[in-house]
Amino acid sequence: MVKTKTPISFEFFPPRSAEQKLILNSTWQKLSRLEPRYLSVTFGAGGSSLDATLQTVSDLLKKSGVPVAPHISCMANSRELLYRLLETYQAAGVSRIVVLRGDRPAGSGGPGPFQYASDLVKFVHASFPGTFYVEVACYPEFHPESPSPESEFHYFREKVDAGADGATTQYFYNTDCYFRFLEDCHRHGISIPITPGVMPITNFASLARFSKLCGAEIPRWIRMRLEAFGDDGASIRDFGLDVVAVLCERLLAGGAPGLHIYTLNRANATLRLWQRLNS
Repeated sequence: MVKTKTPISFEFFPPRSAEQKLILNSTWQKLSRLEPRYLSVTFGAGGSSLDATLQTVSDLLKKSGVPVAPHISCMANSRELLYRLLETYQAAGVSRIVVLRGDRPAGSGGPGPFQYASDLVKFVHASFPGTFYVEVACYPEFHPESPSPESEFHYFREKVDAGADGATTQYFYNTDCYFRFLEDCHRHGISIPITPGVMPITNFASLARFSKLCGAEIPRWIRMRLEAFGDDGASIRDFGLDVVAVLCERLLAGGAPGLHIYTLNRANATLRLWQRLNS
């Protein structure tokens, strides 16, 4: 096994086809050699991929030798479903979960049994006291639905007050927003570890689409450079590696407790980043 110098975790989504499953199997096998702190598995809107999430979590627990952190969401259909899900994870030996409000599915009339992630955090702790380390999300550049920075921070503070043990950020490409967010947290007495989420840059069209949906800003100088490369995929990947490696170096030098990589179920970009950071 390779011993990484950087505390790191990786996020996967449940595969939806036999081909995607083969790709994920190859990816986690490569990345597990880096001895990550944990692997997280996302949860579909409205519970649409619940069975796939359960199967992926089960497979990773059995085969990877790495702790697994399933996502759970307020978009699940009922309290009973969430309770049974948590029971299943407890029995499987899961000790960390990621609690999210979740993205509302198209045509949805509203949330499930919980309005906010803070409500679900309370439910987890009340139903399974002392069982799970609860990770939540935060948005240094603000959630796209937040009406103001003040309301964004208010909702994060509610999740912390509800019992969140740690937080992971949405990805970003400007370290100032992360460090300013930490300053705000310290000023309000929030001391839980806040791990920056990192998105490798491998495809400009995909990155622009994801960023528009989640409210992550692509700085103008990065966007213009990526646009100038056109269809030159190798140059996009090399430039993206340089940008993200410098970002991570600055975050770690500034005291970030680790890095959480949004892998999109692919290994190569993450491996190249890890090699750069630990060379």
